[in-house]
Amino acid sequence: MRSVPKWVLLSSGCAPAVLIIGWMAAAALHGPGYDPAAQTISVLAAPGGSGYWVMTGAFITLGACHLLTAWGLRPAAIPGRLALAAGGVSALAVALVPAPSSGGSLGHGSIAAVGFAVLAAWPVLAIRTGDSVPWALRPLPGLGATAVMAVGAAWFLLETHLHGVAGAAERAVTTLQSVWPFVVAVSCLRHSTREAASR
Repeated sequence: MRSVPKWVLLSSGCAPAVLIIGWMAAAALHGPGYDPAAQTISVLAAPGGSGYWVMTGAFITLGACHLLTAWGLRPAAIPGRLALAAGGVSALAVALVPAPSSGGSLGHGSIAAVGFAVLAAWPVLAIRTGDSVPWALRPLPGLGATAVMAVGAAWFLLETHLHGVAGAAERAVTTLQSVWPFVVAVSCLRHSTREAASR
């Protein structure tokens, strides 16, 4: 099993931190007119908003983190690494094609949907089989992570349709999707450490 460079802990660990700090800081700059339970993260990155630059920077950093993590997670199956990298590219594209300050955007919505889909699929696509596979890359955890993310994405779509708590649903899904690469990285590094100790 190929080893994971230790810097992957930094790239994967920074992803959720940057995302969460980004939306909290952008919401604070946006002021009381922003409802984090009902409004999406993309509203914070709309041009002209007071938190625009913060949320746009968070999306760019998130995308870079996913790309670096995909590059470094060598024990994961290649289709999973490519899906994670595609999620990183989607985050960069979301920053380049922001949502308008009012109304919807087919371009932005399509990019966000692709990002949700590939980041939900990457855990199952990264699965490996065999005796010497890190825990998070085994079938049950990978299938479980994808299932939870898919349910979260369905919840977000439902709340968007019902004009409910779409912001809360989106935050739950994006948090899960940004944390799972870190879980995989920790699992791979712990597995490598145990293998080295047993030799």
